[in-house]
Amino acid sequence: MSPLIINIVGYAAAICMVCGYLPQAIYTIRTRDTDGIAMPTFLLLGFGSIFFVIQGFMIDNWPLIITNLITTVSSVIVFVIKVHNDRMKKRK
Repeated sequence: MSPLIINIVGYAAAICMVCGYLPQAIYTIRTRDTDGIAMPTFLLLGFGSIFFVIQGFMIDNWPLIITNLITTVSSVIVFVIKVHNDRMKKRK
């Protein structure tokens, strides 16, 4: 397979991943609404991003590293807000 096609597919995946995570993170930051977020699913997606960052370093693939750093940071932000909201609900 052509390296050009492989790179195009990789960049397309990167764009899709970032465009999938950022709207959720932005929405959560703005509204603080986390009721519709399933914690186990979001944790698994976050861990998947972390593992892709590690893999990116192992194979020296910067698009993989950068994309998954962005999604990891987005996941951490949403996770922190979700945990905070869940704790506040338990106090009430």
